[in-house]
Amino acid sequence: MKPRRPPALLLDAGLVLASLADIWVHVDTDARAAMGWALLAALALALRRRLPLATFMLTLPTALVTDAVFATMAALYTLSSLSRHRMLLAGCALAYAITDYLPWPWSSLKTTEFARTDNLFHLSYTLATAAAPVFLGQLVQARRELSLRLAEITEAREHERMLAAQSILAKERAQLAREMHDVVSHQVSLIAVQAGALQVGSQDAESRQAAATIRRLSVQTLDELRHMVSVLRASGSRPTELTPQPSLADLQDLVDNSGIEAKLEADLAEDLPPTVQRAVYRTVQEALTNVRKHAPGATATVCVRHRDNAVHTTVTNTAGTRPALPLPSTHHGLVGLRQRAELLGGTITSGHTADGGYELHLHLPTGNSA
Repeated sequence: MKPRRPPALLLDAGLVLASLADIWVHVDTDARAAMGWALLAALALALRRRLPLATFMLTLPTALVTDAVFATMAALYTLSSLSRHRMLLAGCALAYAITDYLPWPWSSLKTTEFARTDNLFHLSYTLATAAAPVFLGQLVQARRELSLRLAEITEAREHERMLAAQSILAKERAQLAREMHDVVSHQVSLIAVQAGALQVGSQDAESRQAAATIRRLSVQTLDELRHMVSVLRASGSRPTELTPQPSLADLQDLVDNSGIEAKLEADLAEDLPPTVQRAVYRTVQEALTNVRKHAPGATATVCVRHRDNAVHTTVTNTAGTRPALPLPSTHHGLVGLRQRAELLGGTITSGHTADGGYELHLHLPTGNSA
């Protein structure tokens, strides 16, 4: 777990207090000029993040006239941690070393003192003291940049893993597309061929009509399967649209080719949103499929009305006259329709009627007046 850092304001306040303590220890209260420069340096630390160079320049005089150098070292460290200009940092460190080494006032300086051994040690110590905050600031800056680089590398690796997952998904989709094409299309093609043979060879008109319907539905299923396979084979870079998308203009054909006795009663505006039209179409399609599967021999009525800024779709069927055949089902049809309706702000209700039939009602808001 990454340790939490103290707030910047609290840290700045702590540095100001530490500088004031340094002044209290090293500066004589009777020396007003020295006390003024020292207090200015302590208070200038509040500006060290926004104006690091100006802060250092304001703290430099206190290193010349007093022994309170904490504020100057803190300002030099801040400047070093924020600046990339090596020559500027070297010049500031040298300026601090000179001001700290030379006595004040300068009139008391004697050139003969530079040759003394203790002064050479003092000069070396002063240079090391000036270089320490610069090196520490540069180290902190390098650590900060390294953390940013590591974060970028981590993000790049996450992106690479995501691309790898998408590549695996694309391969799985392509394999699924091949399996769908090889298995499903083969079976549906056989159904279409057998239905065509029955249509030609049968003598009964009703049987020929049923065979024609089966063949037409098989061909339509193969066409939709080809669109679905194209979607599964898509790489994922751009969404592949299932074209053409159904609309309310296709409702009559849907009802006529549903394979059951059904009638459509529609009163709709022509400018309904495409998403609403697709939702109504898919709802009617699923409802008629359920009637055909679960209530053989039943009749159905599809009523679609546009009233009060909403589309009301009702599919009602009578009770079946023949026993239902056991067909495979995932039982997700109504769940998917309900989710689609909720995404569009609508609702779906369904239930049995008093005469043993079934009724499904879809309510979708449109935002347009009827």
